[in-house]
Amino acid sequence: MMLADWKQGERQYQKKTNQMDFTSEMESVELTTFLCTENPTPRWKREKYLKEILEQKDYKWRKRIDKQISSFRRWLPKKPMRLDKETLPDLEENDCYTAPFSQQRIHHFIIHNKDTFFNNATRSRIVHHILQRIKYEEGKNKIGLNRLLTNGSYEAAFPLHEGSYRSKNSIRTHGAVNHRHLLYECWASWGVWYKYQPLDLVRRYFGEKIGLYFAWLGWYTGMLFPAAFIGLFVFLYGVITLDHCQVSKEVCQATDIIMCPVCDKYCPFMRLSDSCVYAKVTHLFDNGATVFFAVFMAVWATVFLEFWKRRRAVIAYDWDLIDWEEEEEEIRPQFEAKYSKKERMNPISGKPEPYQAFADKCSRLIVSASGIFFMICVVIAAVFGIVIYRVVTVSTFAAFKWALIRNNSQVATTGTAVCINFCIIMLLNVLYEKVALLLTNLEQPRTESEWENSFTLKMFLFQFVNLNSSTFYIAFFLGRFTGHPGAYLRLINRWRLEECHPSGCLIDLCMQMGIIMVLKQTWNNFMELGYPLIQNWWTRRKVRQEHGPERKISFPQWEKDYNLQPMNAYGLFDEYLEMILQFGFTTIFVAAFPLAPLLALLNNIIEIRLDAYKFVTQWRRPLASRAKDIGIWYGILEGIGILSVITNAFVIAITSDFIPRLVYAYKYGPCAGQGEAGQKCMVGYVNASLSVFRISDFENRSEPESDGSEFSGTPLKYCRYRDYRDPPHSLVPYGYTLQFWHVLAARLAFIIVFEHLVFCIKHLISYLIPDLPKDLRDRMRREKYLIQEMMYEAELERLQKERKERKKNGKAHHNEWP
Repeated sequence: MMLADWKQGERQYQKKTNQMDFTSEMESVELTTFLCTENPTPRWKREKYLKEILEQKDYKWRKRIDKQISSFRRWLPKKPMRLDKETLPDLEENDCYTAPFSQQRIHHFIIHNKDTFFNNATRSRIVHHILQRIKYEEGKNKIGLNRLLTNGSYEAAFPLHEGSYRSKNSIRTHGAVNHRHLLYECWASWGVWYKYQPLDLVRRYFGEKIGLYFAWLGWYTGMLFPAAFIGLFVFLYGVITLDHCQVSKEVCQATDIIMCPVCDKYCPFMRLSDSCVYAKVTHLFDNGATVFFAVFMAVWATVFLEFWKRRRAVIAYDWDLIDWEEEEEEIRPQFEAKYSKKERMNPISGKPEPYQAFADKCSRLIVSASGIFFMICVVIAAVFGIVIYRVVTVSTFAAFKWALIRNNSQVATTGTAVCINFCIIMLLNVLYEKVALLLTNLEQPRTESEWENSFTLKMFLFQFVNLNSSTFYIAFFLGRFTGHPGAYLRLINRWRLEECHPSGCLIDLCMQMGIIMVLKQTWNNFMELGYPLIQNWWTRRKVRQEHGPERKISFPQWEKDYNLQPMNAYGLFDEYLEMILQFGFTTIFVAAFPLAPLLALLNNIIEIRLDAYKFVTQWRRPLASRAKDIGIWYGILEGIGILSVITNAFVIAITSDFIPRLVYAYKYGPCAGQGEAGQKCMVGYVNASLSVFRISDFENRSEPESDGSEFSGTPLKYCRYRDYRDPPHSLVPYGYTLQFWHVLAARLAFIIVFEHLVFCIKHLISYLIPDLPKDLRDRMRREKYLIQEMMYEAELERLQKERKERKKNGKAHHNEWP
């Protein structure tokens, strides 16, 4: 454990550490003093959470299974994704039983080398545990390393990396120099992007908590393969069936259908055939396979979470985390300083501790909840600003002097709005982090885990709403409440609300998701790797300038690590948050953008190596810590899975044209009453989905400057618009038709049926898939039984040996057992 910027006032702290089983070394480098503490032969053992190797025993049944598996694998081709066992000898696991370590039972354990009995991560955790409990001054609260870091006595405390991650010699010919070099060559290098992760080695070097994150990330990435394949299939199905799509054909051939302007005055009349390209693009994402894909993704999310629980159980067993429980956490120094005057007895430790009154806690939670509500209102205000931008600029682009922009005013409006929205999202994220930090500190959580959970929930809510609010607007509100020509609904009685493109609103939703997803993932990858690289380069540059460019200096490892970037103050929070938001983007609106899983898969393949490279080369080595699972993030993933079912039901029913087409095919089309719904049944759908408007009924402020004479040589009398309304010469002009009510009823029925069906499937899958694999459950039961038997045998052997020694020395006792 390395402590940087050691002050003279903390000499007592060094004396205390020297009294433990530590060796310590001090080195002063200009203005920074380093205190290095290590525990070469640890005699301090914790029975609560340290698990090490017990005597080795083989399962006969396991040998038979391994033999069968080996014979089966001979028939399989060599898998290139597997790790090279010769290169990674450290990955070979001994088939041993484990149990909590105790000094009194040391003779039960296999100890070949005391220096390597505990791995490096465990040793650093032991050292940190001791440093957290040493008194550095006389006084009630003058205990622990954290307080010295908080009051500025030490600038940093971190474990050291095991030397350089590079070597002049090849790892295949000379082997790995150290574990860091091994991780770099077999995990963090770009040349091994297609191979499995050496999770056991990651766990040994960085600890179980970081190892579990990479295990989850690898599992999530692997589960994206079937989702990406099916999504790509849906897209390719749209490409293949494009030439046979009756709706796209009718749109492209509708040169005689003139559409009403989509904005006031400056927007011209346009032929429906001008939307041919957009109609074809819409079909690529909104086709007959879309509903199947939405159901598949809802089921996929459940399968992913259920099988992750099984995978986590296997990892927890292999890493000895099944029976591990967190120790009673220390109270945060901020909480202790705030409530030091009020104390009560801790029912677990039996010691007095600071106490927060219930009324004080409730008042702080109310203020925090009010702050969260206010920030959500800020997000809504930002979305409202984007809406105003869209309704104002669509007219501006329609009057633009460049024909390309003028003819594609709606696409230009959507594209620029998405880019502006992305900039607002990134700016608000910075603000949200500061507000979430302020509100969490205001709540005064008692322990670090309570603080972390509270901060995590706030940041997720803020960023989720910030990222998806505009997407929700486009999916469910854009073009839904605009009114109709002659009676448009207006914003602040001034701006006419934006309408959908003649080919529908789905193209806007696809653009929103595609642009945001690509830009955000690119930005995140730059900030994760590019920013630390630049900072470390700048630090090395300053060091070279201080010592002279011609002078080659060899720095000790602790100074090299000190010049690296520290791990984020919030631990793995940013890594998890990025992936959870991506999971939401991949599942919530996947019916509108089937390529989202493919983009997520490509990003995650890069993300794994980026994170690995960052941990191995650019960051100081983080303190190894243990964890049984991914914590609060699992509950958030389950919530996203439930929300995705609801949103996809609404996207299919409301945003896409799936339901109107279905109603037309079965009720109004050429095949009405015949029980068919093929492409031949869609003949005439486009004409049936458009209503007629008399141009003379336009309001004065919305009447276009052009009279439409460029189409037929005479001023137009009628134009068409997307809606189900009666013509102007009917008894109730512009009233809703019967087809509108049929479509509305079908949409509501689809939402109810889809949600109930998918939720039933999700619950059935959750019920059928057990949390523990059967073979693992049997192994755990048998291991507990055998460990108990081994303990009895070892104790019996020890007592018999003691009895023989007593008899040999003439000190036999009566009534000895056995």
